[in-house]
Amino acid sequence: MAKITVKANGPYLVSGAEIVDEAGAPFPVEAGKPVALCRCGASQRKPFCDGTHVKIGFQAAETAASFTA
Repeated sequence: MAKITVKANGPYLVSGAEIVDEAGAPFPVEAGKPVALCRCGASQRKPFCDGTHVKIGFQAAETAASFTA
């Protein structure tokens, strides 16, 4: 089962899922290892996180308790 973990002021950590581009081609990722997807929008390696969120001071307040649809 796929799992997405929201890191405080950081990326989405995704495990157990295949990540594909808009044409359906899979991104090469190491099997069984979680990948970090950019959430701040400033990564130079999109869709993957490159740590830029730390440099730009990205702040996010999302928690499961504060989410409303």
